[in-house]
Amino acid sequence: MSGAQSDARGGMSRSADITAANLDAIAARFETDKPARAITPLGRGLINDTFRVETAGESYVLQRINGEVFPHPEQIMANLLALSELLADADAGGLRIPHIVLTGDGVAFARDQAGALWRMMELIPDARNLAGIESAEEAQEVGRVLGAFHRVTAALPVARFGVSLPGFHDTPAYLRRLEQTASERRHQNAIGEAEEPLAFVDQHRDLAGLLAGAERVGRIRRRITHGDPKLDNILFSTGSPKALALIDLDTIQPGLPQHDLGDCLRSCCNRGGEGAPDPGDTHFDLEICEGILRGYAAETRGLLGAGDIASLYDAIRSVPFELGLRFLTDHLDGNRYFRIDYPGQNLLKARIQLALVADIEAKEPSLRSMIEEVFGGDGR
Repeated sequence: MSGAQSDARGGMSRSADITAANLDAIAARFETDKPARAITPLGRGLINDTFRVETAGESYVLQRINGEVFPHPEQIMANLLALSELLADADAGGLRIPHIVLTGDGVAFARDQAGALWRMMELIPDARNLAGIESAEEAQEVGRVLGAFHRVTAALPVARFGVSLPGFHDTPAYLRRLEQTASERRHQNAIGEAEEPLAFVDQHRDLAGLLAGAERVGRIRRRITHGDPKLDNILFSTGSPKALALIDLDTIQPGLPQHDLGDCLRSCCNRGGEGAPDPGDTHFDLEICEGILRGYAAETRGLLGAGDIASLYDAIRSVPFELGLRFLTDHLDGNRYFRIDYPGQNLLKARIQLALVADIEAKEPSLRSMIEEVFGGDGR
């Protein structure tokens, strides 16, 4: 969600209360190899404030966690420490996460005078983000690294990880929130261009309860999930198509692996991205989807049950539906959650996600056949 370790740059700060002096003081509290000599904005994140810290020797990522979005940021850091310990002792199949830098007091975070929580991590060297997937090998690497994460974390009891973002992926709750907000705006005659996507949501409202219903009857179960495994949050080697690491780990918590895989496919298989100018050009790329599923299946053989596999098609279409609900709600609610660059941006993003749902549904026979072929006898 933060978009750390991306290549975009902005002004000195996206938040008026962060000054160069503030940043210098916060960075100095962490045990870096040498003092900071430059601190610059980093990433395209919608939630946290993220900066690159350069010393004479190493580079680091400094972040202020958004307390309005994450009400328990200490839990985020506790989850990260637990994951770091696990990866240090496990055969992670090359999976890597950024190393956490401690403060001089040996703590994983620092608080500023306003009480906001800051953390520092290594900036993984010789790594890059992909603007899009251009080969079957890249697609399989995306699936492999997510599969490695699910395989390794399956060794940990779910109870060891706390909830860092309450209500995350509670699609029925997102739907209720949208309907309440839309009702309020209708009373104010303030729906405007949102009427068409609202009609699509109403026609597809059953999607909101598909995964929740499967969990309720015991067909799928909670495991440790990444929470936001979109393409921006997977780092690749600068010299090869190999995936190196998963980043943006704020939403690691107990959840459904179907949400992770569905979100990964939503992000990677929509070549136009979340900000395409025309939602009518939105398409779900079946070739990329197949590559990701093959990489994931190869890494998770024996991990998924029959119910997990049977729920994958529903996950693929319900995750973009959920994100469409969230973008549309935020548009109607005054853009309080997702940052925007221009009026109507969240409405456009909602329409793109809902267009993706429609295209996925049009390709249902192909997707179901693909899932059956890729996962073969798994779960039987």
